[in-house]
Amino acid sequence: MKITIIGTGYVGLVTGTCFAETGNDVLCLDINKGKIEQLQSGVIPIFEPGLDLLFERNVKESRLSFTTDLEKAVAHAEIIFLALPTPSGEDGSADLSYVLDVAEKISHLIKKYTLVVNKSTVPIGTAEKVEFILSKQLDHKLFDVVSNPEFLREGVAVEDFMKPDRVVIGSNSERASEKMTELYEPFVRQGNPIYIMDLRSAELTKYAANAYLAARISFMNEISNLCEATGANVDMVRVGMGSDSRIGKRFLFPGVGYGGSCFPKDVKALSHTSIQHDYEFNILNAVMRVNEKQKKRLSQKIQNYFEQGLNSKKIAIWGLAFKPNTDDIREAPALEIIQELLDQGAQVSVYDPEAMKNAKTIFGDKVQFSKDMYEALENADALALITEWNVFRSPDFTKMKLLMKQHLIFDGRNVFEHSKMKELGFDYISMGRN
Repeated sequence: MKITIIGTGYVGLVTGTCFAETGNDVLCLDINKGKIEQLQSGVIPIFEPGLDLLFERNVKESRLSFTTDLEKAVAHAEIIFLALPTPSGEDGSADLSYVLDVAEKISHLIKKYTLVVNKSTVPIGTAEKVEFILSKQLDHKLFDVVSNPEFLREGVAVEDFMKPDRVVIGSNSERASEKMTELYEPFVRQGNPIYIMDLRSAELTKYAANAYLAARISFMNEISNLCEATGANVDMVRVGMGSDSRIGKRFLFPGVGYGGSCFPKDVKALSHTSIQHDYEFNILNAVMRVNEKQKKRLSQKIQNYFEQGLNSKKIAIWGLAFKPNTDDIREAPALEIIQELLDQGAQVSVYDPEAMKNAKTIFGDKVQFSKDMYEALENADALALITEWNVFRSPDFTKMKLLMKQHLIFDGRNVFEHSKMKELGFDYISMGRN
């Protein structure tokens, strides 16, 4: 099929590349001329494992191309995917201006039957708004609007797209549903389901899934904090809980709070939607409160340890991205932790395998950006481990002790074991484990 992707962020670029990989002719559009020039020259502006190989192959085979020309992009397409940003407004609502603006523009350019697909995470009723805008210029015979939410995890987004747990298609049109099913059939050959549902249910499904996962994280962080207060071990509690088939093992790891481009934004947007419909979503409000509190917990542990204050203390940070295997620092807990340390007078040195460039745009010369994980430790009074990259799991502890002024580790992800750290001669403070 001939597919146009409007928007070349994480979702748009992964979506376009993966559709090209199954033989479709994909044209990706963005208004950012610099980004398109990068992509045309073979440079991928994001870090996503496995994307580079598919990208290079499909560009070489001319199945994947890039443009800033909207008229060309619309004329190319049987299906247009809107993969546009929907940032949070001050009240927590999702900003639909990008989606609705593009819908208005393409309404003047569509000349043949075209599917217009909301791939962006959008509030309930957005597909109907897009349909209304298109219908002001177009006969209904020329288009159908579909909601097709993405369920991609940064760091494994290519795998998630190529082998999805499920595909959700929201549509009121049998013709559109059949075309979307045909498009996705190569990705579900192992039998995973394609669910056809109404537009509003598809839109809510994405929000419900992310909000539930965020709630699991916040719940475990509360359990972790209670473990510290009572002397229980959160690792033992987690194993005991996760062995229950009704609960499962995933998303039960305590830490420094959730971040990224999805969970914070989607939880806020779902809460705002409930307010608009005169429903008080109490659990979601608690999830957000717990997460904001949890982001401050590690920096509070550091401040409590150094009772005389953090002036002249050097704190090394391992991990800036909101999770491993991505360079994304949006809503990353590390940002708040670093800022709190700086506000308390600490010197901060940082290292992350992929997110350093993005973090420099925020902190500039306020922190020391180190060339590797060990340089960050030189003369450090403490190490705070915030993102659980694999490279941090088996460091050279002897080298660490030689470099650090104090042998002190604050582990925000429970990467190490207390007994081993004690044996190695480190003071070790983690989450939910006394």
